[in-house]
Amino acid sequence: MGKLTAVAVKAALANPGSYQDGDGLFLKVDKRGGASWFLRLQRDGKRQDISLGSAKLTTLAEVRQKAWELRKAIKVDRRDILAERKDEAAAKVTFREAALQYHAANEAGWKSDIYARQWLATLENYAFPKLGSEPTGAIAAADIIDVLTPIWQDIPETARQVRNRICTVLDFAHAKGWRSREAPSGNGSLKAGRGLPRQVKSRENRKAMPYVALPGFLRALQRKPSYSRLALELLILTGARSQEVRLATWAEFDSDERLWTVPADHMKRGKSHIVPLSDAALEVIGKANALRLPNTEVVFPGILGKPMSDMTLLKVVRDMSEPFHVHGFRSTFTDWAANEGFADAVVEAALAHKTPDAVQAAYRRTTYLGTLDKPGARVKLMEAWGAYCTGKVIESDKVESDAGD
Repeated sequence: MGKLTAVAVKAALANPGSYQDGDGLFLKVDKRGGASWFLRLQRDGKRQDISLGSAKLTTLAEVRQKAWELRKAIKVDRRDILAERKDEAAAKVTFREAALQYHAANEAGWKSDIYARQWLATLENYAFPKLGSEPTGAIAAADIIDVLTPIWQDIPETARQVRNRICTVLDFAHAKGWRSREAPSGNGSLKAGRGLPRQVKSRENRKAMPYVALPGFLRALQRKPSYSRLALELLILTGARSQEVRLATWAEFDSDERLWTVPADHMKRGKSHIVPLSDAALEVIGKANALRLPNTEVVFPGILGKPMSDMTLLKVVRDMSEPFHVHGFRSTFTDWAANEGFADAVVEAALAHKTPDAVQAAYRRTTYLGTLDKPGARVKLMEAWGAYCTGKVIESDKVESDAGD
């Protein structure tokens, strides 16, 4: 028989304190008027206080019945009620919600705004379609592998980033109590060679189109104008990386000077890069300008005017039934330039590659750009490349292979 009565409970609601009913059941009334029932039990040598709800909404008889059921579940059925309740709470927090909260909580710590957007974009593109609406507590290694399998070999670096970011969100959810266990380990079932196949070397993944096939490919690409196709066309004509094109804004382009200045935070090496624009490249910029959206500065916008995803350009290539990788077009450009006799130093500068020799890097300060009146070797290189890609003929003096200027 309990110590409390219905009358005693009613009186206790007006007086802050703890009131014992017996067998671990007690009423706690705080100074702000809140009143809750708790059941205190020992499980595996540890004390547990389990909330049974508001005393203003639950009668004494009802709470005693709840307490009896919980005692039986813990002592007889050996259930971990607190863990079960954490799982129930986790069921209310989806992976998308957890990811957005983690992203917002770490806003001050991102190394740049671009990186912060990219971090979330990888999850939006690859993880949210399958995991976004799933409760964080229910996500297992098999679910993560299901997300990674389609991209694991095709874009290995991005796939590894997605894996690490999914696990980061799940660890965040665990710390918040939304998930009863930590994320599957990158050294366990999510490691290449275990739950995931071993990734082949990057060079095998980034197949390059033979340059003799490029003009025909470009003609086919131009038949159905779209932001993604125009972006891929500019990438090919400038020898740029995917990120540089996808993040490009209108402020970076100077059509009068025929230059594209890529900011440092868009570049792989973290240094700004100037790209001379050929007639063919300027034509692409003109087409993009004709389609320009009023509420975004992104030249090739994706959904809601934001930069398109890394997979968008690869999808264009795949939709055209080509087995080549987007990054491989830089190799295509390099092979063509070598065959045409352009100096290696000029080609490396065009690709924004780091000079491997420290002494050369210290003394080689030229950009090979020249001026509008006297175009440098890089300008001639890109003009010749643009003409080749589009099947146009240019004057022979524009295709000089020296590394002057």
